[in-house]
Amino acid sequence: MSAHLDGRVYAIAGAAGGLGPTVARRLAEAGAALALTDRVAEALDDVVAGLGLPEERIDARVVDLLEEHDTNAWADAVAERFGRVDGVVHLVGGYKGGDPITTTSLGDYTWLHDLLVRTLQLTSRAFHDHIAHPGGRFVLVSSTQAQRPQATNASYAATKAAAETWTLALADSLAPSGATANIVVVNAILTPAMRERNPGKEYPAFTPAEDIADAIAYLLSDAAAKMNGARLELHP
Repeated sequence: MSAHLDGRVYAIAGAAGGLGPTVARRLAEAGAALALTDRVAEALDDVVAGLGLPEERIDARVVDLLEEHDTNAWADAVAERFGRVDGVVHLVGGYKGGDPITTTSLGDYTWLHDLLVRTLQLTSRAFHDHIAHPGGRFVLVSSTQAQRPQATNASYAATKAAAETWTLALADSLAPSGATANIVVVNAILTPAMRERNPGKEYPAFTPAEDIADAIAYLLSDAAAKMNGARLELHP
């Protein structure tokens, strides 16, 4: 999927995670300016160094997306720095699972809710008015577990489902402005780091990070202007 994003500004939450650097590179190659955040400064610095963007096209800062004030301040700072915000890509992720419903720790559910739902809620609220314009975009990456949960991953599936529901409600909220919110659904992500660690291994149930980045770039582009509240499935 090709996309031309020259001059547009996109915020990426979770930019230093497994998928973040690939998405950031894809959007940068399409001409976008990027506002990146993550929890670890060193990892974020590595992403910025790898992109090699001129100063006027990059902004990176550590933000606690579980703190409403900090998240709101980040959104406002991005808008002030670049003069506009054209979209948000929410890549904050994490996983805990493997235990049956009867014995799984409900503390894991709380942890996953904060990571997968609360950060999404605060980020989408903070950027809502900034992206509520024709061409405004919001993209969430989710899991097949949200629609097809397994008994050993109940907490993960439930929080992913909550994140999807919030995003679909966000799509409805943005619709009058001409902005959109959509979801990319994968089973699991094959990252460049995984390939480096196991160059000969096959990952038949995984979606390459590059394919996900292409899908995100498409959803941010003008070509996807009529897609709102959609789930784009990218898995076997």
